[in-house]
Amino acid sequence: MSIYQHFRQEEKEFIDQVLNWIDYVDKNYAGKLTDFLDPREQYIVQSIIGKERSCRVQFFGGAKQSERCRAFLHPDYYEPAEEDFQITLFEIIYPEKFVTHTHPEILGSLMSLGLSRGKYGDILIKNKQIQFFSASEVADYIRTNYMTVGKTKIQLQVKPMSESIVTDELMTEHSVTVSSLRLDTVLSQAGRMSRQKVQTLIGQGLVKVNWTTVDSPSFPLKEGDLISARGIGRIRLITVGDKTKRDKWKITLGKMK
Repeated sequence: MSIYQHFRQEEKEFIDQVLNWIDYVDKNYAGKLTDFLDPREQYIVQSIIGKERSCRVQFFGGAKQSERCRAFLHPDYYEPAEEDFQITLFEIIYPEKFVTHTHPEILGSLMSLGLSRGKYGDILIKNKQIQFFSASEVADYIRTNYMTVGKTKIQLQVKPMSESIVTDELMTEHSVTVSSLRLDTVLSQAGRMSRQKVQTLIGQGLVKVNWTTVDSPSFPLKEGDLISARGIGRIRLITVGDKTKRDKWKITLGKMK
């Protein structure tokens, strides 16, 4: 059975990249550090490596609760340290009394620097305090070129990891059964909303899976997917279990508060 059969067609390129990373570690007996990965990508890496390989993987995004993490693939005899992940924590200094910045504004201004999304980890916002994690290899470039958010002039301060913001976001888990793993079916159950209303949200472009807008109600979900929907919030499909006697899927959902 091909390894690709376990994943989506559009994930083939990433899977090939993971296989190349593993091959590098096995041949060179050396570690391989990736860019920041989203939770779905982390799941794919973990699934491919499994437990039988001499190659191992650990994830770290700068803090225990980090969503976006760098993966460090390494030989089984090596124990990675925090420094191996090469992450820098920046705090944005701006005139808090006069402006308020949102997550999309911060991300948009960072992306305007010309770096890929993979060079940035989580963006943390709490009580107008704003921080973000970046890959250390581009930290000097960011510090030199990141000067504004919109029309607001900013300054950057490098902070120790121990001073990262602890956000108030919590996730509550609950187990349910669903007739299928279609996006509209799972989101209807998670949001306690009719499938018709969910399909309307999807049609209006208000639903994303792993940060990408999805316009098909029948889009098949996989373990580790993060769904965000206007009016419902953020939902993670944590586990997909076996089917019940009534041919329904047992799943565990996590809802962000």
